[in-house]
Amino acid sequence: MSKCYIVILTVMVMLAACRSDKTGSASLPIDTEGDSLVAEASAPSPQEEMERMLLPDTTYASAADVVYTIENDDSLEHPLLDFTDRYDRTDRVMTFRRNLRRDASFAGRVEGTPTTIEVAWTFTTPLGENARWGGGTGWTGQPLYAHWTDEEVARMREGGAPLTDDFAAEEVFVGSLCGKAFFLNFLTGRPSRQPLDLHNLVKGTMSLDPEMLNLYVGQGINMNEPIGCEAFDLTNHQRGFFMHDSKAWRGWNAFDSSPIVAGGYLFWAAENGSLYKFERLEGGQLRRISTLRYKVNGAAPGIESSLCVYRNYGFFADNHGNVMCVNLNTMRPVWHYKNHDDTDGTIVCREEDGVPYIYTACEVDKQGRVGTCHFLKLKALTGEVVWEQPIACHRVELPDKILDGGMYSTPLLGQGNCSDMIFANICRNGASPSKGELTAISTADGSVVYTVPYGNFCWSSPVAFLNENDEMFIFTGDANGVAYLIRAKDGEVLCRKQMGANFESSPCVVGHAAVVGCRGNKIHKFVIK
Repeated sequence: MSKCYIVILTVMVMLAACRSDKTGSASLPIDTEGDSLVAEASAPSPQEEMERMLLPDTTYASAADVVYTIENDDSLEHPLLDFTDRYDRTDRVMTFRRNLRRDASFAGRVEGTPTTIEVAWTFTTPLGENARWGGGTGWTGQPLYAHWTDEEVARMREGGAPLTDDFAAEEVFVGSLCGKAFFLNFLTGRPSRQPLDLHNLVKGTMSLDPEMLNLYVGQGINMNEPIGCEAFDLTNHQRGFFMHDSKAWRGWNAFDSSPIVAGGYLFWAAENGSLYKFERLEGGQLRRISTLRYKVNGAAPGIESSLCVYRNYGFFADNHGNVMCVNLNTMRPVWHYKNHDDTDGTIVCREEDGVPYIYTACEVDKQGRVGTCHFLKLKALTGEVVWEQPIACHRVELPDKILDGGMYSTPLLGQGNCSDMIFANICRNGASPSKGELTAISTADGSVVYTVPYGNFCWSSPVAFLNENDEMFIFTGDANGVAYLIRAKDGEVLCRKQMGANFESSPCVVGHAAVVGCRGNKIHKFVIK
């Protein structure tokens, strides 16, 4: 063998031993025990893993229907820092439907087949200044839950938070239609702090920051002007941030959606037709980074649904029926789908065989008195329709208000022995023998598996409990104030409990308990047995 060939061969072996590709594949070191080369994979770096998972900055043809502008408050780029779901790292419930994908993964645990709904405690709120709205909680109104660490408790005591003698490390947080946030001892239901003045009525679900002692609140009804979104420091209950966006393309500045932290930033959709990206700061402060404003067919719709997130893509629907996918790095629309009518329920996302899909459904509002709730499964990355299930619904016009048909709730993805189904409360309002129904749908083809009739319409979102055999049970409530416990596999009603006021809000699940408020001035903790 020539010396030249030996040198070339040596260099090639050395290069192979040092080479690694962009995904972090390791070199092929020489096996000193024999003559073969042994593959030895090394873990990718966090940056390499982030680049591997990053979804493309693509704009599909469907997004051409969207006229938009992006307002940046500085000249810097603010890409997501990572894809960690900060909400799934803890047993806390800190935002609507608990996590980035809004898939309600706070499934409670029960033993055997539960058949009873017991009231552990009931808290009574003031009625508030406006008789129409009263007290209690509205839509979506889901409570939050935290089990504080000793360090966090010490910070709140040192900061002067108005804690009561009933303060405990396990707390429930509830934003109320009386314009207050209530803090309750999870075990007893007694006030753990003095109420927090929210300056306006709150219908939607508040959010706790997953890494800071900040509470984010969207105002829903303008009893006092101006109306907007705000943030509070939980160490002292001082408001550190308030925003009323006078530049919005739609004039109604309410915030019913529940904000969420993704990639280190806070994203908040608004009824003024804007999606905001904030930098989070200690002390209940936010700094706006960028704002997406958009119109479709010349109109700037309002967003009441909460942002659903998959990696660097965010999904929401609005009150004109637009389903939108946005690249949260650039804030540019990726794709757009028109789903016929007003959509308030939050989109849910799930990977199936490694492919992400989203589920959503509309109301019967702009269609008139008679119409169709279109229940959809879409490919999350492209907006392509997988299936569509039409459900006939009516809109009801009462002397003092109009009740839309269709889906106001957020769907519940099946778990355990029901992982091939998705469940939603649908307001039929006379299009079927019942006014409202729990509807079980196959995730494979969109066919209706069964329905469970209620005594009235239902806006509350169902939640799940699993037993030791991973059998799924559903807890939900209707507008007559009836709480239901349902076997998810076949729709058998295991328990009905009459509570007497409209369950418009969605429950928060902790263990074998569910905490939920109603349109009366009550907040209940139920124990499922």
